Amino acid sequence: MTPPDAEIGTGLAAARFTDEMLAEMRALIGTELRTASSVNNEYATRLAILRFAEGIGDDNPLWTDEEYAAGTAFGGIIAPPSFIFACLGSVQVGWRGLGGFHAETTMEFHRPIRVGDRIDARVVFDGFDGPIEASNFAGRRIKDYLRQEYRNQDGELVATFICSRMRFERTEMQAKRESRKIELPHPWTDEELAQIEEDVLAESPRGAVPRYWDDVEVGDELDPVTKGPIGLTDEIAFVASGAAPIPRLSAHGTALRRYKKHPKWAFRDPNTHALEPVYSVHYNDYAARLQGAQIAYDVGIQRTCWQIHQLTNWMGDDGFVKSLHGQYRAHVYLSDVVRLSAKVTEKFVDDDGDHVVRIETWATNQRGQNVMPGSAVIRLPLAPNGDRG
Repeated sequence: MTPPDAEIGTGLAAARFTDEMLAEMRALIGTELRTASSVNNEYATRLAILRFAEGIGDDNPLWTDEEYAAGTAFGGIIAPPSFIFACLGSVQVGWRGLGGFHAETTMEFHRPIRVGDRIDARVVFDGFDGPIEASNFAGRRIKDYLRQEYRNQDGELVATFICSRMRFERTEMQAKRESRKIELPHPWTDEELAQIEEDVLAESPRGAVPRYWDDVEVGDELDPVTKGPIGLTDEIAFVASGAAPIPRLSAHGTALRRYKKHPKWAFRDPNTHALEPVYSVHYNDYAARLQGAQIAYDVGIQRTCWQIHQLTNWMGDDGFVKSLHGQYRAHVYLSDVVRLSAKVTEKFVDDDGDHVVRIETWATNQRGQNVMPGSAVIRLPLAPNGDRG
């Protein structure tokens, strides 16, 4: 029987942790999840790669310029490592009626994605920790883990993504919202905005000039990358790039039939009277406040895309991101500016025999908060006739 429209309310579902819920979720550990409704791109077409690169603000010619890419060792365009998110960003699992934030990302990369590759994703629920005791940010919470494996048309593993989310009781999160209140939108001056735009335009990829492992020193700093002020179009461009959401956004009758089947997927916006998906916390202030935030905020994997943007700018065409990690701390709200910074902390030969560097990464907003502490390991080429350790 189709649920009545009255069951789709003006608020988001507000369940609480129960022993029954925890037992139900433990029984799901090891389950492979359905992905059909969350796939955005099956094939890495030229336009899919271009649309994604533009959606994260990364116009590296290795992903966007056919003539340039033809002259590289790849012989043509490849996708940025983060393109896997444009194939399938993630899916949701259980926790009926709880809120959720993407809290942490751990990734390993194995081979590049070339134009024409077909990417298939397998997602497995690996379990959860908690409930963890209450904090100043939220009440009791759960940290769960989804393991996502991406393979190409030859069955070769391209990347692995461990997506960790914090699950919380929305009423507790809402109750603590006032204690986190800040001035939003941020009151930028014209002079500050001019400097921000200058910083954004100063970024550039190293490109065809190799960055040799031999020449890198511990303590070297990476050129910064600046994002912001984050605006509504930045979020729309990210969605349009295929990197989100979960499940795919839809409109009119298609969306309404889904919401009738799954009433907790949507709420009725009191201003427009339209039904909006839970995902709209990233572009709808009303939805964000229901989630316990101040106004609309960025997407977790969007931040990781920015992290990868800085890494690939620095390493050049001949480098390869082998792994990375990042934690999402604090919201990045619309009107915020994020400056991505990094430095080399270690230089070694790994178990694969690759000459690599370990990099500490961080992302600082205008309030001085590190909103994404992280790290990465990058393989770099050796200089011709250089010291091979």
